[in-house]
Amino acid sequence: MSKSSKKKQSAARAKKESGDDAEAAPKSSGTVATKFKVRTPEEKKQAHVEGIIKTAVAAIIGVIAGALAYLQLGVGDDPTVKWYAILTIIAALSYYAMRVIFPALKIKTKEFGFKDWFYVEFIVIDFCLVTWTLLLN
Repeated sequence: MSKSSKKKQSAARAKKESGDDAEAAPKSSGTVATKFKVRTPEEKKQAHVEGIIKTAVAAIIGVIAGALAYLQLGVGDDPTVKWYAILTIIAALSYYAMRVIFPALKIKTKEFGFKDWFYVEFIVIDFCLVTWTLLLN
């Protein structure tokens, strides 16, 4: 065995004995191990509550947007008004509304990624279209 492989083995043994490796994810060949933070039950509960609040706020904004679309556009059969432009405007306005509302509800928007914003915007657009459709019937 070479000196470098002996050093690696002794370092790995030292890590296992010290317990540092408890948080590391299993390694596959050629990949870097990532560490996961173990969340406490309180942190899990807080994340769950925040998720419910995010969804509820997005749903309420979507229902309001659907009602306003119905009141302003009615059936929406005017050929000069494009439905995709309306949805884009609704998505943009709801994004800025949530950027103001979420911090007021103690939800950290700085931690949001693309996936989080995509999720809440999808909820807004979905509820808008469902509300508008229900009001048309």
